[in-house]
Amino acid sequence: MNRFNVSLIQQKCTSDRQENIAETTRLIKEAAADCQLVVLQELHCTPYFCQVEDPEYFNLAESIPGPTTDHFASVARDNNVVIVASLFEKRAAGLYHNTAVVFDKDGSIAGTYRKMHIPDDPGYSEKFYFTPGDNGFQPIQTSLGKLGVMICWDQWYPEAARLMAMAGADILIYPTAIGYDPGDDPDEKQRQLDAWITVQRGHAIANSLPVVCANRIGLEPSPDKNSGIEFWGNSFITGCQGEFLARAGDEMSIITAEIDLTRNEKVRRIWPFLRDRRIDAYDEICKRWREENN
Repeated sequence: MNRFNVSLIQQKCTSDRQENIAETTRLIKEAAADCQLVVLQELHCTPYFCQVEDPEYFNLAESIPGPTTDHFASVARDNNVVIVASLFEKRAAGLYHNTAVVFDKDGSIAGTYRKMHIPDDPGYSEKFYFTPGDNGFQPIQTSLGKLGVMICWDQWYPEAARLMAMAGADILIYPTAIGYDPGDDPDEKQRQLDAWITVQRGHAIANSLPVVCANRIGLEPSPDKNSGIEFWGNSFITGCQGEFLARAGDEMSIITAEIDLTRNEKVRRIWPFLRDRRIDAYDEICKRWREENN
């Protein structure tokens, strides 16, 4: 399918898992009236528990397939939409991943992506919970095309977007959970938001691919009584030249835009970035650092 509508769901999560799932399901049904692809935010079933390191939170993880994937499979099938969901996966005892699951329109699991880049920043203690993904940057084939699904921290890495593009992705998709420290001053908050948007628009431009990013909203206090995270929303959809097709603010939103995959090829013919890559000169990109005079 060369043309289809994609909807992003941007919502606030509560401490009640079933309440979150019920609200997400309601919003998917609403969005499905006008789209063929629905993208959900990162770890949408629960609050963002990674603000602290607590072994009890491993109890939130579940297998794939499992109860939550069974539920969203039926939602995809009943509403005839492709869904990109985001789950805390228990792969084995002591082995957990931050995983995106893609459901095709018939409710089947088209594929999964395990988050490759795992942050360990103040308020984002993900290395405590998640093992880095081991299935690489491979697009997931669906009835709508090849979806280049990655997750949040992956969105800062041009190498990841490029590898998805080189593997034939038709679109880049990023379920996300990112926000401000409430104590940051307004200028710093704006710089962070602008940087986040700019780098992803750059991936669209450099690879001539649409980019879809669904972020969460709301202030989530930290369980250890520190300041918490003020998730900034601003979910957006761009075309393959980085142009905004739809953009949310910081409130609960469903945003929708039409994606025209035929433009990917047209733009690559006039901006042939893939043709002009100097692959003979890039060996050192795989080093951690280039030492002086090396």
